[in-house]
Amino acid sequence: MNARRFVLLFVIVSVLALALAACGGEPALGTAENPIVMSFVPSGDTQDIIASGDTLAKMVSERTGLTVNANVGTDFSSVREAMCAGQAQIGWLNTFNYVLANEQCGVDAAMATSRFGSSTYAGQIIVRADSGITTLEDLKGKVMCWVDPASTSGYIIPRIMLAANGVNPDTDFSQTIEAGSHNNVVTQVYNGDCDAGATFSDARTGIEEEFPDVLDKVVVLATTSDIPNDSVSFIKDFPPEMRTKIVTALLDISASPEGQEALNTLYNIESLVESNDAFYDVFRADLSRAGINIEDLAK
Repeated sequence: MNARRFVLLFVIVSVLALALAACGGEPALGTAENPIVMSFVPSGDTQDIIASGDTLAKMVSERTGLTVNANVGTDFSSVREAMCAGQAQIGWLNTFNYVLANEQCGVDAAMATSRFGSSTYAGQIIVRADSGITTLEDLKGKVMCWVDPASTSGYIIPRIMLAANGVNPDTDFSQTIEAGSHNNVVTQVYNGDCDAGATFSDARTGIEEEFPDVLDKVVVLATTSDIPNDSVSFIKDFPPEMRTKIVTALLDISASPEGQEALNTLYNIESLVESNDAFYDVFRADLSRAGINIEDLAK
């Protein structure tokens, strides 16, 4: 190789190296080498969530040409933490985690879920029908099942309701158990492992196939006020055009029979509706009235 060709080759290699350094050497987001990660909270049967999450990711990929991978967090908070760390770009966040993620790192809601024709829902406290428990006051001294400390309807809002009715959720139970999912809470109450449990309304149907008599054996003791539904959210710096393509795809998916089946399996979702951060302002106000400071929790 003569000196001139060597110099030319050196220049080309140098320019390529500088270009890679300028962009961090990272492949474009949405490619096979750098897929978009869509993360789901483990609020139901984990295997069902994995399967339906993979199906939805594949549908989004087919409609957008982007590579999208799905995963399920180990707990509710892990999805929020992954988004704030840039390890996941899209999160199917429950209400409390969304509000906290928005405060912590600017995660932004694009869609809300709809169930039973509504984009709001409620929490509930359930007991066995034969428990003899008829009022919230009767829960004192009993074993209480929670979903997860970051669950809106399976922890946060029911605790506010209990406190408002004279039951201290920190001291008035003989034992508390974190069951990890709404289905687990219902199952533990059904089996008598817990005297009562907090879930979304009506999580009992989630185990009806396995326990056909659950609606007779497990009854609703009390229902909370309305809560904004969970969100489909994006990290702060997600490319706007790519976000629009994905939102359009998910709305189209939610209107298709195969999409509705996947969404129902995922979190009993009927459809997805466009939303934004302001949708959660009422919930923020409820937390504030209960003395819960999101800014403090976000530190």
